[in-house]
Amino acid sequence: MLNYNDLPSPSYVCDLSRLETNLKILERVKERSGVKIILALKGFAMWSTFDLVSRYLDGATASGLHEATLAKEYMRGEVHTYAPAFKAEEIVEIAKISDHMVFNTPSQLKLFAQEVKRVNPKVSLSLRVNPEFSSSPVDLYKPCGIYSRLGTTLENFDETVLKLVDGLNFHALCEQNVDALEGVLYAFEEKFGKYIEGLKYVNFGGGHHITREDYDVESLIRVIKEFRSRHNNIEVYLEPGEAVGWQTGELVSTVLDVMHNGMDIAILDTSAEAHMPDTLAMPYRAEVRGSGVAGSKPYTYRLGGNTCLAGDIMGDYAFDQPLKVGDKVIFEDQIHYTFVKNTTFNGIKLPSLVLVHQNGAVEVVKDFGYEDYKMRLS
Repeated sequence: MLNYNDLPSPSYVCDLSRLETNLKILERVKERSGVKIILALKGFAMWSTFDLVSRYLDGATASGLHEATLAKEYMRGEVHTYAPAFKAEEIVEIAKISDHMVFNTPSQLKLFAQEVKRVNPKVSLSLRVNPEFSSSPVDLYKPCGIYSRLGTTLENFDETVLKLVDGLNFHALCEQNVDALEGVLYAFEEKFGKYIEGLKYVNFGGGHHITREDYDVESLIRVIKEFRSRHNNIEVYLEPGEAVGWQTGELVSTVLDVMHNGMDIAILDTSAEAHMPDTLAMPYRAEVRGSGVAGSKPYTYRLGGNTCLAGDIMGDYAFDQPLKVGDKVIFEDQIHYTFVKNTTFNGIKLPSLVLVHQNGAVEVVKDFGYEDYKMRLS
């Protein structure tokens, strides 16, 4: 049994057994559908786990030079790199380390295709398209919403680029089930289906919540197989990020003070703003181990972060016992879209990174301190 009192606080704790359970689900999808699955680093980039991840997945997808470099250094398999716009001064280095490069518009593709192929003749080029369909529940995470800058719509598609590309990409989902994918696929094939013949692959993007308990894995396998059979057994990619890290670990924090101002407030050594930003941006309520909704248990507290931001609040939680200084507060499922997006706002210390190995051994793989804060400044 893991003793959270022995861990640095705050810390993100990734359980490799749970991570491997997710990877085995993804492996089953691969084996039964023929799909290739690559890790989206934007959602999960804990490179100390990449040796394990590489045993199951086909590579990684990056959002620019730095993520692509990380994938090249620590992941086995393919490196796919996409950016809404590539910078001319980075394009050569990206081309050298990428197996696939995904362009956002025909103009960027035409601008860089010749140089990319000169640098790396083996690189595969593709274009991201916008099927103009999305059922994402939050506008902030709706890549196919109105006026989106992500991907090329049919109206702006340039058929002359077809001679330059091996594939088409789309990304329209956010934490969704396979029914949402079916809706996107219908729109994609209706608009861009005539261009699929002759391509080597289609990338279905991310946002597939494959490892969530209620996800319909069997239907996903069926949808992929049916799509491939409609298009001469074409290669298909999925690029989940959150689904890889889903429910694989916690953010461990400590109560620093308890105060009262109309209600009881506990101040923690972590921060919603700095350490779990998606709880404010998505937004969603993070689950706290052993707690309930306000009023459901005898002692209700507002949990707040240790920064000066007035809105640095995790929410109101009820507990069986009163909170006191030194108590651990454990936020569930904080291994995706947390440490990839966290900040040193207010100079607050970044949480340590901890691995729990399959044999139960605990390894602190990274502690952060003043130098990490200072080196982001000048």
